[in-house]
Amino acid sequence: MTNSHEQVPSRQRRRFPEISSRAYEHPADRSALVALRKLSGFDTVFKALSALLPERSLRLLFLSDSVRVGDAQFAHLNDMLRDACYILDLEKVPAMYVTQDPRPNAMCIGLDEPIIVLTTGLVELLDEEEMRAVVGHEVGHALSGHSVYRTILLFLTSLALKVAWIPLGNVAIMAIVTALREWFRKSELSADRAGLLVGQDLQASMRGLMKIAGGNHLHEMNVDAFLKQAEEYEAGGDLRDSVLKILNVLPRSHPFTTVRAAELKLWAESRDHQRIMDGHYPRRTADKDTSVSDSLRESASHYAESVRTSKDPLMKLVGDIAGGAGDLGGKLRDRFMGNGGSGNGTGPAEGGAGTGGTSG
Repeated sequence: MTNSHEQVPSRQRRRFPEISSRAYEHPADRSALVALRKLSGFDTVFKALSALLPERSLRLLFLSDSVRVGDAQFAHLNDMLRDACYILDLEKVPAMYVTQDPRPNAMCIGLDEPIIVLTTGLVELLDEEEMRAVVGHEVGHALSGHSVYRTILLFLTSLALKVAWIPLGNVAIMAIVTALREWFRKSELSADRAGLLVGQDLQASMRGLMKIAGGNHLHEMNVDAFLKQAEEYEAGGDLRDSVLKILNVLPRSHPFTTVRAAELKLWAESRDHQRIMDGHYPRRTADKDTSVSDSLRESASHYAESVRTSKDPLMKLVGDIAGGAGDLGGKLRDRFMGNGGSGNGTGPAEGGAGTGGTSG
């Protein structure tokens, strides 16, 4: 890693001195990480892997078989990296590599010091402002300390495949992998926010997500229509679709791109985001005084609001149950058969609980 910043951003943008990752972390990110740490056996596995993971080997692998970003190689990416670290006030600039892979992807890994890796597929797909948001996204991961858990997730995923033939040999590993994936999907929402703080261009962030979903065909895509897909995805179908959504997302390390776009737009229009842009945000110097119970309460409040406002049939049913709604058997039957709200007395009344806008 390189100490200090040798240049300022290439265009005028706000800087956030001493910003804490708490400023942009999604409440679901924090609560998922708390749940992960409480998982039986996680602490033992974490401590063991922290000592055993071949981090030096990982660094040598990228050094020998990828292109290290610097003043002489991918200089424009190097400028973006320094810009991102300058804006988020990350003193040590992580090493960044470009690796040959046609799939558009980026990751931040490493235990002691984070490494950022971009694939050629991503570099070739995005324009300058879109890439700036991605680099900011990865720097956000570094500032939040996400790289440690991401590295363990990669290792355990590989290990689970190797021991899959052993009867019950990978059950415990897959339990931890599943929990790690759940946390990592939430952490992506946090990092998307960091990317917006760095790029400070919501349209560029939206374009980047659309390109990741549909390729380099912006002339064929529309941001409003793309966001409408997220609304349709959340609200559409019955309980069967809700279950399928859960099954579809379980093996993924990232949330679906339409969902990410909708979540980011919602946050960009929020008072929390405006306060950060106005210079009012938590500082790292106060991190040591942060109350865990306060964070848990904030996460619980977020989930309660998400359930209350969600249009997803399963979440609406959960809201009804939590609210003490009657005739739950009838509601469950009708929701699962796609007859919710059909006027037969078992669906929720118009304008009742759980009929609000998209979750935040």
